[in-house]
Amino acid sequence: MTLSPLSQIAKMAKTSGVLRPRDLVVHGIAREYLRIATDQGILVRSGRGLYLPADSPVTEHHSLAESARRVPKGVVCLLSALSYHGVGTQNPFEVWMAIGAKDRRPAVVNPKLRIARFSKPALEFGVETHDVEGVPVRIFSVAKTVADCFKYRNKIGLDVAIEALRDSLRQKKATPNQIWEAATVCRVANIIRPYMEALV
Repeated sequence: MTLSPLSQIAKMAKTSGVLRPRDLVVHGIAREYLRIATDQGILVRSGRGLYLPADSPVTEHHSLAESARRVPKGVVCLLSALSYHGVGTQNPFEVWMAIGAKDRRPAVVNPKLRIARFSKPALEFGVETHDVEGVPVRIFSVAKTVADCFKYRNKIGLDVAIEALRDSLRQKKATPNQIWEAATVCRVANIIRPYMEALV
């Protein structure tokens, strides 16, 4: 039995967590059905071109799910990754997203993104995929994020990097060896060494 367009949309929204107009086009469903589904209370519009199931739970990490749908090749990094992992005291108002050195900058208005460019080895190392509101979100591991904080210390502050290192070790969210490996990939081993020696 073939599902109606609205039933298909409801099913797709439940599966993907966040729905975009182009997701409908792939299935041969007219975009107009998004408006109908919203009017009928099947979906709620969460941002420009983003729709959620009406009964979906919105979590504190909702902006990460939206960002992952808008920039699927990006990786949540730096302050946003620290916040997700519960390390340190940072609570950024924008989503920090890593992209490749030569990748095209995403034209995203909402949620607000802070783009950081990473080399290929640094972009591929330490990537974890977490389920956020049914959306697979790529986020750097705690150890990789700590190393990145030292690499980008001029953007976020050395105090933030030191706090991230101290908290991750104290909470046992990363081992010294994991951080050291990430620091080597990020080419900040010499910078991080004195702080590691003081804390370990």
